[in-house]
Amino acid sequence: MVLIVTPLSRLREVIAARQPSHLITLMSPEELIPTPTGFPAERHLRVGVHDIEAPMSGLVAPDAAMVERVLAFARVWDDAASPMVVHCWAGISRSTATAFAIACERNPHADELEIAMAMRRVSATAFPNRRIVALADDILDRRGRMLEAVEAMGGNGFAVEGVPFDLAARR
Repeated sequence: MVLIVTPLSRLREVIAARQPSHLITLMSPEELIPTPTGFPAERHLRVGVHDIEAPMSGLVAPDAAMVERVLAFARVWDDAASPMVVHCWAGISRSTATAFAIACERNPHADELEIAMAMRRVSATAFPNRRIVALADDILDRRGRMLEAVEAMGGNGFAVEGVPFDLAARR
């Protein structure tokens, strides 16, 4: 099954069309959305975090506890049954980093570069948040390979919003 990455602007459409069982929202704390109407609240992880790569005064930086929380939430998802949606404001950075981390955890022996390049093939706009990736790399003991893999993806042409895409959860 798949992880579906989308920007907030396409969330309702993606949920209606794809019927996911789980949803992860990664948005600034002040913009964090409620659980969409009709979606089970216990299957919606809401994470208030800014899209930054280093701590900044007044902003919430991704940290190890946040990444652990996301990975723990994803572990209860049955990827054989239905998709999971991961979204942030633009569907470019926080959500792609989170989907990448989940895919790496679900595929402990897979080449990280292979997963990153699979993401690049389906999304020209993906630009995973480096801090989230680095934290996940440490947690998953990937020894820097996750961060190297997303660096190898290159840039995204300075896109302002991504287009929904699927990333295989298991290879």
